[in-house]
Amino acid sequence: MKVIIDLIEDIRESIANAETYRLMAGLLKEDGNDPSKLVYAGEAPINGYTIDHEAKQLRFFIDGSENEVLIGDLIPELLILDMDAMMYELRLDVNAQFSDMKIVGFGKNDEEQRYVIFIKI
Repeated sequence: MKVIIDLIEDIRESIANAETYRLMAGLLKEDGNDPSKLVYAGEAPINGYTIDHEAKQLRFFIDGSENEVLIGDLIPELLILDMDAMMYELRLDVNAQFSDMKIVGFGKNDEEQRYVIFIKI
């Protein structure tokens, strides 16, 4: 389970809070030949996020709009959260079929200035 503080630390360590990086969702699937391995299956831009204090979650979503979340939009809002909120779980809503997905890892693409949060199906 990944939480907000994990995200903040990884963004700081891997891209030094570079504000122009776009936030992307990356999809990992189990390898058909070896279920212990994961295969990259593509990515899509994250269109928004909400902080759900009742559910104690930071929820990212993809809605097909033109909106893109930049690291420079996300990080300042997260840094002002209190310590309890830093432990909120990260979740991603891709569509009706794949909603409430757990974030399993993070990555980056320096050439295209993308920061990726990965989900597994």
